[in-house]
Amino acid sequence: MPENIVVNPGQVFERILTLELVRVTERAAVAAARLRGRGQEKAADQAAVDAMRRELNTLPIDGTIVIGEGERDEAPMLFIGETVGTKQGPKVDIAVDPLEGTTLCAKDMPGSIAVMAMAQGGTLLAAPDVYMHKIAVGPGYPKGVVDLDWTPEENVRSLAKAKGVEPHEITVLIMERPRHEELIARVRAIGCGIRLITDGDIAGVIYTATPETTGIDLYLGIGAAPEGVIAAGALRCIGGQMQGRLILDTEETRERAKKMGVSDPDKKYDLSELARGDVVVAATGVTDGALVQGVKFGRDVIETDTIVFRSSTGTVRRIKAEHRSLDKFHLEG
Repeated sequence: MPENIVVNPGQVFERILTLELVRVTERAAVAAARLRGRGQEKAADQAAVDAMRRELNTLPIDGTIVIGEGERDEAPMLFIGETVGTKQGPKVDIAVDPLEGTTLCAKDMPGSIAVMAMAQGGTLLAAPDVYMHKIAVGPGYPKGVVDLDWTPEENVRSLAKAKGVEPHEITVLIMERPRHEELIARVRAIGCGIRLITDGDIAGVIYTATPETTGIDLYLGIGAAPEGVIAAGALRCIGGQMQGRLILDTEETRERAKKMGVSDPDKKYDLSELARGDVVVAATGVTDGALVQGVKFGRDVIETDTIVFRSSTGTVRRIKAEHRSLDKFHLEG
């Protein structure tokens, strides 16, 4: 940047949190997409991690990974506490999932994305890499229409009343996991429709924001905490309500959480506590899905599809890009 041009910190932050963020998720998505359908989950995840780390380290930020893929002893991943960027810009918190839906990518199934969130330093929930109880609904309902401490039946009936429909007209999205067998049975007993997903609960939470398009009214269940924080950031941008509670069911996880500033292991976090301040979330498709389309490899062009959310403005940007400088994607080998 020329020395005679003065840019205030807010403007620099604005630039970083939009197109620069897109560039990071694009690179990760392209790297992972080269391994679509090959059954190599770990290799695809590592390719996305390497690409994301490489691009993050070119940004003029002083960034800290507060939600990542592991702790410091898992250094090949983007680990919690890792610092990224040139250290010549604003302090920011970063939450990453370089390849959400590793199995989806490995099997070339719909819904795999490269996704991350960035916000001012100290505004994203910092927690160990654990599971989280989650509940989410879209915008337009009174505050407290659902609650993590209520039963599934109570949540469905409350949401149905607020929507002006019968409980059986509510559709709930739940991840298809053995841990959810009882939850699924109880929701079906009410007469609700259930959409089961095998992976991709960031997109699952986001679906609740537009039920008229997605058909999803309510998200329920247990998923990973990193995805919970990232999804909360996106939901803050487009409206809705969400609660999460970390599952700290061992002395080891409780101790790690305590070291990261979590004083109450049973705390129920609302949307603004999961992701505060000015949050930007970017997601680039690896495989085709309802949220974004997957990477397309042409002879001379690579096409990517990205969605970007920003909380301070409520802006949702959709960026379809054609990349011709293919060397920048490190496609060798």
